[in-house]
Amino acid sequence: MAIFLDENSTIIVQGMTGSEGTKHTRRMLASGARVVGGVNARKAGTSVEIEARSLPVFSTVTEAMSETGANVTVGFVPPAFTKDSVIEAVDAGIPLAVVITEGIPVHDTAAFWSYAQGKSTRIIGPNCPGLISPGKSNAGIIPADITKAGRIGLVSKSGTLTYQMMYELRDFGFSTCVGIGGDPIIGTTHIDCLAAFQDDPETDAIVMIGEIGGDAEERAAAFVKDNMTKPVVGYVAGFTAPEGKTMGHAGAIVSGSSGTAQAKKEALEAAGVKVGKTPSETARLMRDIIGG
Repeated sequence: MAIFLDENSTIIVQGMTGSEGTKHTRRMLASGARVVGGVNARKAGTSVEIEARSLPVFSTVTEAMSETGANVTVGFVPPAFTKDSVIEAVDAGIPLAVVITEGIPVHDTAAFWSYAQGKSTRIIGPNCPGLISPGKSNAGIIPADITKAGRIGLVSKSGTLTYQMMYELRDFGFSTCVGIGGDPIIGTTHIDCLAAFQDDPETDAIVMIGEIGGDAEERAAAFVKDNMTKPVVGYVAGFTAPEGKTMGHAGAIVSGSSGTAQAKKEALEAAGVKVGKTPSETARLMRDIIGG
């Protein structure tokens, strides 16, 4: 099994006709994902030839869902228009909206996050690589050829560390790898993914990758302690980051001891999560748990 994305996922791409949208649509198709069309109101009624397939372009997400049965949208819409594109997807009632775009104003993210509350659409991102269930489907920009299907779940704030962990544990493989993004406001959290992996009978253990800044990892630690029976190992990026600096992602801001890698490591370890000081050490901790 997998979480959020499986072999029945049918994908449309908002922004498919742009350079990034076209490039990554090609990569998703090459990996076996069921991409069935795109959305761009200005180019509605046309089609795009990708991977020897003619993909129709629709005016709206609602139209695309009606014509194709799509249940996932992946967004490569420029930051200035992302809020409207996500709200459109939420209004259409699509079950999963994966927002790849980076550089979205936090005010806009807060607006579409708030708008989606209580509605049927799960948002992943923004500023994220998306998610992949190896051998089943791929929604976003995660490379599909660096791991295989297996029984480890992965949730990560960092895109590149998602890829590294997939590669480090490629001989075991993954049920689903979710890149949730590192912005201050995101749709799907560590806790959301941990809960889904806990309920997935074919996920045996979970790797959780966090970053300095905020308190998401501390809150996830409390959730693990109270709710998880499956083993979790962790890594927190930013052990060498200087205090008071913004590092990389917009959410990676440290003030005093709050939000530091060490504070997060201590919170996770207090909840029974083994935490590596490097990605490779974290992979070794997982190997120890699952017998490799």
